[in-house]
Amino acid sequence: MKARLYFAATVALGIVCSANGQGPPAPTYIPQTKFARGQDVVPSFDGWIRNPDGTFTLVFGYLNRNYEEELAIPAGPDNKVEPGGSDQGQPTYFLQRRHAWVFRVTIPADFGNKEVIWTITVNGRSEKAYGHLYPSEEILERLIQTHGNLSPSLDNPNQPPSISITPISVATVGSPITLSAMVSDDGLPKPPVPKKSATMDQPKGQSNSAARQRLGLNVTWFEYRGPAKVRFDEAGPVLVTDGHAVTKARFAQPGRYVLRATASDGELSTTADITIDVASEQR
Repeated sequence: MKARLYFAATVALGIVCSANGQGPPAPTYIPQTKFARGQDVVPSFDGWIRNPDGTFTLVFGYLNRNYEEELAIPAGPDNKVEPGGSDQGQPTYFLQRRHAWVFRVTIPADFGNKEVIWTITVNGRSEKAYGHLYPSEEILERLIQTHGNLSPSLDNPNQPPSISITPISVATVGSPITLSAMVSDDGLPKPPVPKKSATMDQPKGQSNSAARQRLGLNVTWFEYRGPAKVRFDEAGPVLVTDGHAVTKARFAQPGRYVLRATASDGELSTTADITIDVASEQR
């Protein structure tokens, strides 16, 4: 009986949608369905930051709806920021799924109630994100540094690591390059004190999740812009040793790439970018 009622309700919904000139919801929006490829990229407005000089910074991210496909969408008609020139430093290479707080636009103090619009068109769909100065969407830099949880709080003495990347002078298709990030930190948070192991006569509590272990100072790599996928020997987390975190990268196509390194002390993080011009393979 329940099955017949559910079927009848489904048919009725379809009739109503057709009567209103609307089709059934697109498969993209069925939460139980996962798509490996063929889906679009949705830009997101992730909040705004008040700057000391009176200007403001609008912060954007994105959701690549695909679970496998990564997309290269160059700045231009299909990847544009308005008003202003279409290329304002936005990502052009989109990894799978959600990536928050990756792109920033600085606006003047007298911006008022205007908007900055980021539009991405791919696989037959256009999506937009609208950046504005609504009071309810103001955020702190600390929110980004803590990946959204504001812990540790502002009164905590821990400060994020500092990071810089050794410049790359020559890069060619097919030849690996060495990426070296130089990282320093204040030594906080202190490494956790190892707990004593349980003995035979001590009862063990049941746990539904494994405890997260702090890795210590580390670096992860992220492709931000580029015409094709960059392959890292180790994208991260790469542990910092003697102030350096080192990995190798390989490029499949020539062009200009921007790679981003994120240094984390386990609680707070900060980023640095490097631009690399990759030449065609030497013959």
